[in-house]
Amino acid sequence: MTERIESTPEWAVVRSLVKSVDLSAEFASDSQRAEHFTLRLGDLLIDTSKNLWTREIRSALGEVARRADVAGAWRRLRGGEIVNESEGRSVAHWALRVPVGSPAVVAGLDVASDVHDVLHAITQFADDVRSGRLAGATGQRFTDVVNIGIGGSDLGPAMAYDALRAFRSGPRCHFVSNVDPANTRAALDGLDPARTLVIVSSKTFTTTETMANAVAVREWIVESLGASAVAAHFAAVTTNTRATASFGVDPAKVFGFWNWVGGRYSLGSAIGLSLAIAVGPVSFGEMLAGMHLVDEHVSQSVDQPLANAPLVHALLAVWYSNFLGAETRAIVPYSHDLRRFPSYLQQLDMESNGKSVDRAGRAIAVPTGPIVWGGPGTDGQHAYFQLLHQGTHLVPVDFIGFARPTDGDQERHDALMANLFAQSQALAFGRAVDSSLPSAEHRVFAGNRPSTLILAPALTPSVLGQLIALYEHSVFFQGAVWGINSFDQWGVELGKDVAHGIGQELVDGRHHVSDPATRRLIEWYRSHRHRSVE
Repeated sequence: MTERIESTPEWAVVRSLVKSVDLSAEFASDSQRAEHFTLRLGDLLIDTSKNLWTREIRSALGEVARRADVAGAWRRLRGGEIVNESEGRSVAHWALRVPVGSPAVVAGLDVASDVHDVLHAITQFADDVRSGRLAGATGQRFTDVVNIGIGGSDLGPAMAYDALRAFRSGPRCHFVSNVDPANTRAALDGLDPARTLVIVSSKTFTTTETMANAVAVREWIVESLGASAVAAHFAAVTTNTRATASFGVDPAKVFGFWNWVGGRYSLGSAIGLSLAIAVGPVSFGEMLAGMHLVDEHVSQSVDQPLANAPLVHALLAVWYSNFLGAETRAIVPYSHDLRRFPSYLQQLDMESNGKSVDRAGRAIAVPTGPIVWGGPGTDGQHAYFQLLHQGTHLVPVDFIGFARPTDGDQERHDALMANLFAQSQALAFGRAVDSSLPSAEHRVFAGNRPSTLILAPALTPSVLGQLIALYEHSVFFQGAVWGINSFDQWGVELGKDVAHGIGQELVDGRHHVSDPATRRLIEWYRSHRHRSVE
């Protein structure tokens, strides 16, 4: 049976180093601190100097990583071994971005040619839609794409579509994920069915929310264009070709993927079809290349914990979660186009590492997986930054920014970035206030609030890919330290199972639910569901 990392001598050493780290004093005593704590990865500059650690603490955490054998965990994942034990699966999202000619062995098979066959198919399809060679039932070219999915089938494409706004040159994309009818109505508002392509993304083609929305949008198409138009206006990303045929999707417009691709890691697969249509195959390929660049960095430096950027990022998360008691992490991109990135990372991190048992099924004795939240700067400065500066919670912050503006307005971009640098400085060093001022005690900023700065020259497809892969591997390394399976998500399933019985009772009134509190709520709902809004 594997050892518990928290019982090792290496863990005890880190625990012995827990003390108050004064950032002002650390910078005063080490004029090279910023350089010593800054890593470079591709286009990314990652400055960890304003975190509550010292060289000694960082080195000790590196030894924890060695004891946890994170290098071995990475090699098992990259070697295509079964690392998602509870579902008996390999995990190989890295294989989605290997270059042509490079092998990608998963479960003993080289899947590289299969991956590139699908990539070629989706990029060809994207080209055909963008050029107008592939048109709707009336012969009109598509001007809009509606992407129907949920979880990773929505968060990834929707985030990247916003992030790469400056690179969009194809049809507009609209995203439907919520089974709330308002989501569908809002997405379809103003669209012309004759010019709308619908992509349904569901690995099983049975996901309740996705299929309910797909049926609703199909009815919208049929009402306007007739049942025969479904084949011309629908595409699907799934492994269930029998279900797509029953739904009416043309088999030539069905794109597959594999059970070794988890939903939250699937943007580089056919799940990214809507993005490929919007930005074009070249930009889509550049994003994949950016991801692969990080994969290679991890492979080349996995035996050097303090040179491996995603691992250093992961060790900071372990330090804050397990030794300093921080329960959350804020992600704050100073980029409007990256505004959905915190939500994307929320799923990536919390669905992966929100676990309470280790790989051996034993209860975990330390916290795992911080609560991830955040939003774009400078909006946050006028909202939750009050708590970051003067609240009682320890909240490490990841700031993300770019040297060049997306839209060429350097003057306003300079103002934006001045705010990013100012917030990081103010959090770290605070401000003393003249005690003679009125309410002076309310104006004091204690400082010593930690942050990491992640900077890049510009938000390009490659840089977006690098950012995504940085966090993917950080999440993986955190899970490797804790000894948990970061790739299953059984917690997602319980609510679905319970909702099935409740859904029946909402409709037929028969008692499928034994819980009296829930039944009482159902009775209230049934008594109000047909009343008009006053």
